[in-house]
Amino acid sequence: MPPKKRNSGAAQNKEMKPSIKNASPDKENPDLSIEKHQEKDADFMTLCQSLQVIDAVCDRAWTIWKAVQASVDKVLDTQKKLWAACLFVAVIDLEIASFTFTQILKAVDLNVKQFLGLLKKMDVNLDTISTKVNSAVTRLEKKYDVSRALYQRFEKTCSKIYAEDSEAKGKEILRSCWTMFLLAKGRALQMEDELVISLHLMVCVLEFFIRRCPPSLLQPLYQSVISTAQSPPTRTSRRNQSKAKPRQAPPEVDVQLLETLCKENDCSVEEVKSVYQTSFSAFLDSMSLSGTRDLPQATDLSKQYEELYFKSRDFDSRLFLDNDETLLTPKVEPMPVERTPRKNMPEDVVLIPPQTPVRAAMNSIAQLRVDLITSGDQPSSNLAVYFKNCTVDPTEEVLQRVESLGLLFSQRFGQAVGPRCVGLGKQRFTLGIRLYYRVMESMLKSEEKRLSVQNFSKLLNDSTFHTSLLACALEVAMATYGGSTFKNGGYSNGGVPVETDLCFPWILDVFQLTAFDFYKVIESFIKAEPSLSKDIVKHLERCEHLIMETIAWREDSPLFELLKRTREEGPVEQAEPPATLNQPLQHNHTAADLYLSPVRPSSRTLPAPESTAPPSSQPSAPAPHQTPRHPKSNSLSLFYKKLYRLAYMRLKMLYTQLLTSHPELEPIMWTLFQHTLQNEYELMRDRHLDQLMMSAMYAICKVKNVDLRFKTIVTAYKNMPNTNQETFKHVLIREGQYDSIIVFYNLVFMQKLKTNILQYASPRPPTLSPIPHIPRSPYKFPNSPLRVPGSNNVYISPMKSPTRMSPVMTPRTRILVSIGESFGTSDKFQKINAMVNSSDRSLKRSLDMSSAPKPLKRLRFDVEGQDESDESKPGEESRLIQKLAEIGSTRTRMQEQKMKDDAESEKDKP
Repeated sequence: MPPKKRNSGAAQNKEMKPSIKNASPDKENPDLSIEKHQEKDADFMTLCQSLQVIDAVCDRAWTIWKAVQASVDKVLDTQKKLWAACLFVAVIDLEIASFTFTQILKAVDLNVKQFLGLLKKMDVNLDTISTKVNSAVTRLEKKYDVSRALYQRFEKTCSKIYAEDSEAKGKEILRSCWTMFLLAKGRALQMEDELVISLHLMVCVLEFFIRRCPPSLLQPLYQSVISTAQSPPTRTSRRNQSKAKPRQAPPEVDVQLLETLCKENDCSVEEVKSVYQTSFSAFLDSMSLSGTRDLPQATDLSKQYEELYFKSRDFDSRLFLDNDETLLTPKVEPMPVERTPRKNMPEDVVLIPPQTPVRAAMNSIAQLRVDLITSGDQPSSNLAVYFKNCTVDPTEEVLQRVESLGLLFSQRFGQAVGPRCVGLGKQRFTLGIRLYYRVMESMLKSEEKRLSVQNFSKLLNDSTFHTSLLACALEVAMATYGGSTFKNGGYSNGGVPVETDLCFPWILDVFQLTAFDFYKVIESFIKAEPSLSKDIVKHLERCEHLIMETIAWREDSPLFELLKRTREEGPVEQAEPPATLNQPLQHNHTAADLYLSPVRPSSRTLPAPESTAPPSSQPSAPAPHQTPRHPKSNSLSLFYKKLYRLAYMRLKMLYTQLLTSHPELEPIMWTLFQHTLQNEYELMRDRHLDQLMMSAMYAICKVKNVDLRFKTIVTAYKNMPNTNQETFKHVLIREGQYDSIIVFYNLVFMQKLKTNILQYASPRPPTLSPIPHIPRSPYKFPNSPLRVPGSNNVYISPMKSPTRMSPVMTPRTRILVSIGESFGTSDKFQKINAMVNSSDRSLKRSLDMSSAPKPLKRLRFDVEGQDESDESKPGEESRLIQKLAEIGSTRTRMQEQKMKDDAESEKDKP
């Protein structure tokens, strides 16, 4: 078979000019005119000619190069690669189809990751890389990661299917199989980074090829499966009913073979069958392969895939088969780790390799299914009792809402993923429904225990509560299938379509649910469902952060109405008094409190924010001759508590990177930042929390004469976790107008807060706001060790139940001492003394050896309460050992003194 590279290269050259001609804005002369570009570098023009770009692309790329030229290393090899990056940016910005992504990679000898990394390094100014280019890069990177993971799984699975001695014929079949999968994936799915459904399609393609493959090429397991399936009745039926073959849609499916492949790839048989009967059978019909027993021609498959490849203009996934350098990832050699003798393992111990993306996704899905195996898609008997105890029975309304939202969800799922994937959307909705009913029942049980009531009529008849709870359950299901991904930081791309449409906050848009209403259920949902994995808990916590950072501040958010009402009530009713900022974030508000909020009338005798008083079902009436006031909003108060803490945490993170030499500026920056959020909250409308944070930092540095440029702030900001370049490149200036963070600061932030900012330069600056207390995440993981506050490497793990404790104890756990309790018999002290003395002797013995010993890796506690690895000098003792020795010696002295007293008393007896 001819080499793959020659085929693809010929196809690329053949298809290049027609594509350019169709997309070119210059119909008369679309080709590159060298005479028009005499002032440009000759090597740059050579690169443009090899990629067959047009004049507009050439001019745009050269302009970009001039903008970044002063900020990059002037190395000839790097220069050519940067020219390629400039051409890529120009093509995306101008929306002109010139070259494919693979072609430009080959032109400069870079792989995907290297080229994308070069683009990030090139973004030295705020306007170098547009948001449109950012979206294209994100799409490419996600598609590449998914394609690479799928090919690794394909390669692994095929090694277990096909015999090793089938060299030539086997390679040809593998190439056809992988190409047909790429073709099926491109035609059936609109989402290029959908991992799970793509894997299901790959299983379908493998089943299709195995049934048509000669048995001599298969491993024994699959030979036996095929021989069982290809029974004489099947062949007789096919001969006798040849006229009926065109009507066999979907085609016959070898259930046993499909189950074997599903088991090998940890897939759900039910879901793979659904994909086969809808998307894959339709694909086979379009290829005229439904009624044939022959393998498709490799050349035909390759030709049809090339049409998709040149249409998308990204990378050629067929090159995975050739281990092409453009699709390889640079190998990172692991750093050698020196292990202590305790950590050394026997040679025969097999280390478990890290999970692949495919295996991690399949394991998460399987775990979710196991957790919900006892839950039904109808209200349980316990839920039915809660519904009947309500003043107004919500049962019928709940069922109607579930049915209507289910139809809406499935329809929107099909629109996002593929028109034949509506059935898959119904399957995922069913999982969400089971989790919805399960969590609702758990919440009601907790509320019953907390409030000693059984009538939850007001809550259970609240449509927003039910929609939010269902949306949260579906987000868990979607995140389990699609990974913890988010849509560009939670807001749109300025009109640029986003490929990954199922990412949060997609579910909010589907149900027309406001982010402020959705946030109310997140914390209670996590507490009510302890079986959620750590990744899902972190995903929901990140959803909550996204809501506070930007999504809750959209134009149509009810948050602004609540804030306006709060402000009208006066300073007594501010969202959270600054005095409470330095207190730990503790509250007992449940989802019921937040959805029924406001629940109390506002007055100067309001309970403290941390009040534990249970909510009443109805607002109490105001006292006579007292002006009625709006009820206090628990949901708004809690929202601002969390917002302040998140805001300070982000500011602290950025400040630590930039201004550690100016510790006096941190409280001043926080005061301005907190003042803006509390009193100038309109600046957050359709904007991002971090935009105000960066502006506050720059403003204080200006008035305090500290040299800190916005470019430096943005560079450090890009290194922070959970950031997006949209945040500083695409900032709302006024209605319909967007620009960079610098323009926002000059035209909006500074104009609004100029008087307040200048006060910090006066001899009498404003009173500083207290620094918020930053607790650890409220979403506790029950089995995770917790770090001791103020320490670096001391952790406390929850005590395991006796049934889970290993019967074999280590030398350090053979003697367990409980501090603060009675030690019991004196023999325990003798064992402690023996252990301490033994430890001392081992230390001294190691010091007497000729070779330099490794320090014991014990933890010692110094006078200040800090902890560190015990690398003490010879002769020093661990603080813990000293304490144990003191306890033992004290007990010994007491026993000796008691024995002396007893002896003396015996002598004094007559």
